[in-house]
Amino acid sequence: MRTVKASEFKAKCLKIMDEVAETGEPVLITKNGVPVAELIPARRKPKTLFGALKGSTKTKGDIIAPIDVHWNAQA
Repeated sequence: MRTVKASEFKAKCLKIMDEVAETGEPVLITKNGVPVAELIPARRKPKTLFGALKGSTKTKGDIIAPIDVHWNAQA
């Protein structure tokens, strides 16, 4: 995590905000060497939850083809 003095942050605020938005890396702001704030990228919420998990799973092999194991569904 990058550390920036408050005086430097004040002078370069917009540039630092653009960097955080672009890289996603947070910046720690210090005053007299003591951490006082942390600038993190904003989380963007999707308009709808439909499709929110797209790409979060992986399929291995053919999930449609029948399996070779015979089983009795009636117990």
